[in-house]
Amino acid sequence: MSSERPQRVRVTGPARRRPPRARVHEVDAESRLGSLYLRALVREQWWLGLRTLALLMLGLGTLPVLFFALPDLAAVHVLGVGLAWWLLGVAPYPLLVALAWRHVRRAERNEDTFTALLEELDGPRSGGPDDGGRA
Repeated sequence: MSSERPQRVRVTGPARRRPPRARVHEVDAESRLGSLYLRALVREQWWLGLRTLALLMLGLGTLPVLFFALPDLAAVHVLGVGLAWWLLGVAPYPLLVALAWRHVRRAERNEDTFTALLEELDGPRSGGPDDGGRA
């Protein structure tokens, strides 16, 4: 046996889809305007979460109603497995992935809109293309 320990290796997570943005403008939650903007963003994200939850409940919540309304579904077999097992064991996963994908994209869009609003409020930076390069 060797008494040498193997060299330590740093393990990091996968690369992010997009680099984190530098904050354009710190929103002062103490100011009325900053408080208003933050409340609007939080409210929109909250409604997005409720809509996503409603779609999830609609998608998965209708399965028991479907089984109750159509009891003959228990006799239907697909590839040797009952249709009910396919609907309960396989079908929810693509629905969950689609809902999660939709939720993340819309949440990012809300945040991008919020950031664009803050950039608009900050106005043009000196030395940038908006002021003709004047300092």
